[in-house]
Amino acid sequence: METKENTTIITEELLQLVSFKIGEAEFGVDILRVQEINKMMELTTVPNTPHFVEGVVNLRGRIIPVINLRSRLGLELKEYDSETRIIVVELIDKTIGFIVDEVKEVLRIPKSITEAPPEIVSGVDSDYITAIGKLEDRLLILLDLTKILSNEEQKELV
Repeated sequence: METKENTTIITEELLQLVSFKIGEAEFGVDILRVQEINKMMELTTVPNTPHFVEGVVNLRGRIIPVINLRSRLGLELKEYDSETRIIVVELIDKTIGFIVDEVKEVLRIPKSITEAPPEIVSGVDSDYITAIGKLEDRLLILLDLTKILSNEEQKELV
């Protein structure tokens, strides 16, 4: 007679992320928020928008604001190149594009390899950093894009 071992399978929560670079830093965002990733395209500037809004783009009949993530994170601006991408995300009730230096890959990482950001980076301006992922050969800064813009800033967008 055959007996089955009583085994319990522990399923660890996996985070599915799109990773991208801004300068030397690598960031990750929840893949479920990402609608699409596009090459850099011509932007139309809009007067009286916040400094980090590069302009708007017509994406299949929808006008969406495009934010320079370098500018929003307080990093030095650089020229766009062949690796520059616009990550289009759905935030609450708005579709927004974020300009990044380079999209790297789609990652599935166990939640257990992440930890809260150190206190030195968890100030008021960095509430959008949710965790730091410790990968084998690098660190990944996890961003909560819903917190990148304050409610007031979201209202200011086109």
